[in-house]
Amino acid sequence: MKIAKYLTTLAVLALLFASCNKTKEESKPNVILVMVDDIGVGDLACLGNQIIKTPNIDKLHKESVRLTDYHVSPTCAPTRAAVMTGHHNYRTGVFFTIKGRSLIMEKETTMAQVFKENGYSTAMFGKWHLGDNYPFRPQDNGFDEVLMNNGGGVGQTMDYWNNDYFDDTYMHNGKPEKFEGYCTDVWFENAKKFMGSQKDKPFFCYLSTNAAHSPYWVADKYSDPYKDNEEVYNASFYGMIANIDENMGKLVEYLKSIDLMDNTIIIFTADNGSAAGCKTEGHRLDGFIAKGNNDGMRGVKASMYEGGHRVPFFIHWKDGGINVGKDIDQLTAHYDLFPTLVDLCNLNLEKDLKFDGSSLVPLMDGNDEDFKDRIVYVNTQFSTDPIPWKRTALMHQNWRLVEGTELYDLDKDPEQRTNIADQYPEKIATYKAAYDKWWNEISPTFVEKPYFIIGDEAENPTTLFCHDWHSETFTPWQQNHIREGQINNGFWRVKVAEAGTYTLKLRRWPEESHLAIGAPTAIRPAVEGTSITASKKGKALVIKNSRIKIQDIEMSKPVDLEAEYVEYTVELKKGETHLQTWFTLDNDVEIGAYYAKIEKI
Repeated sequence: MKIAKYLTTLAVLALLFASCNKTKEESKPNVILVMVDDIGVGDLACLGNQIIKTPNIDKLHKESVRLTDYHVSPTCAPTRAAVMTGHHNYRTGVFFTIKGRSLIMEKETTMAQVFKENGYSTAMFGKWHLGDNYPFRPQDNGFDEVLMNNGGGVGQTMDYWNNDYFDDTYMHNGKPEKFEGYCTDVWFENAKKFMGSQKDKPFFCYLSTNAAHSPYWVADKYSDPYKDNEEVYNASFYGMIANIDENMGKLVEYLKSIDLMDNTIIIFTADNGSAAGCKTEGHRLDGFIAKGNNDGMRGVKASMYEGGHRVPFFIHWKDGGINVGKDIDQLTAHYDLFPTLVDLCNLNLEKDLKFDGSSLVPLMDGNDEDFKDRIVYVNTQFSTDPIPWKRTALMHQNWRLVEGTELYDLDKDPEQRTNIADQYPEKIATYKAAYDKWWNEISPTFVEKPYFIIGDEAENPTTLFCHDWHSETFTPWQQNHIREGQINNGFWRVKVAEAGTYTLKLRRWPEESHLAIGAPTAIRPAVEGTSITASKKGKALVIKNSRIKIQDIEMSKPVDLEAEYVEYTVELKKGETHLQTWFTLDNDVEIGAYYAKIEKI
């Protein structure tokens, strides 16, 4: 009798223990990070734009903690690297958007990996822009489910040929798959399917739209309300934002319908300043606003002035008490997001990541002591290697030191019209000393280089794109450059995983086009009812010869213009090297092969 009673007690305790564990598991908040593309502070109604209609984003903003002085890098990939790692983008190897400098270093630990280590399901939908080959892909960096477009946007070099935002082919867990519908709708709809499948397990979802990035293609029903308005610089850009807003509303309603809204952290932010919400005077990137709305800031996307890098950020979590409108005015940055989520979700770190950012939780709790005197550096480089101060803004409180020579006091001059560096030589000296100390600490990381890994079972074959050439001059980064037959070349950094026999197939056109080397391409037509414009007609190139150089191997072959590719077979040793290719035209001008497919056999 006593034994039976004892066993019954143990069973009850076991049930209670299991129940406690389940409660603990269920109490972990889900996380949805919505990163929109190229949308600045001036592009949302809730932040002062009196023309655009964004009711769903406005409602979320009203019920969120808002960062009013939040900064990212001035261009896409560097911001994404900083957000994913909690490190300044320089430390991650990501300095720019092309030329092999949008590839995140293999050594980095992403927030997806940490969420996964803490029992979360992880997924990303949309734009990655940190590398489309092993070991840089999302699935190589902690994501269980991946649906993405390659490159930095639709129509870029590594995107599936002739994608146009509608009924496109995307990469689904590493394989091309065709989807019906507008790209932003596809990302949100598939994200919701993922969320709905995770009722019994917390999830981290990175919902990263390629809208409102160029080309500005959207159904007319979204852009029509903004056409013929003299104050609107680009109606299609506004239309893309309107579509994002519609999807945000549907997302919130879906979370409510499956009872996940209250315990889900929703973050809404952007990767750089506005690309097409306004027109600038003079220099396109750095000029003063001449038309449209940019919240009174100078510069747009890619600018080191305020309009290039101050963007929207708001966070909502009802169960965490973050559901009442509250502005935080202290200086914050993209590399603060990862440590913030570590705090909010109580994540265990298996190794010391030494974040460059700081958790924002103290700020949310009203403690700004650690933020009062901080310095934040943001930049983007239009080159393959970092140069001190190039396209850089140093930010401290209300002060901005641009490229080490221009000083602005935003309290008195929010448009950064008057350089007052000559009035504050001591302040300039102090800031330069701080920058030099920071540069000396971070610059040793530049020695490490990202390499494509070839011959590994994780990705074999591997297709490399001219987008990632290391080159000091122009790099063809969109499909129209391929159509035009742009004259340029560069090399890829590759690491041979295993010694052995490899084939290299050099192409003028992408594999999925099935076009012969000497063929022109047909025009991709405009689409009625949308803002899609016709593509340029492809230029037929008369290529007479080819050659390659990798390790100590140099080979050449004549080109058959009726074939789709030129094929080489080489014996490669294990290790790091450069690969460069050449196509020689009939006028003896040399270009690189825009596509190189490498396979270990």
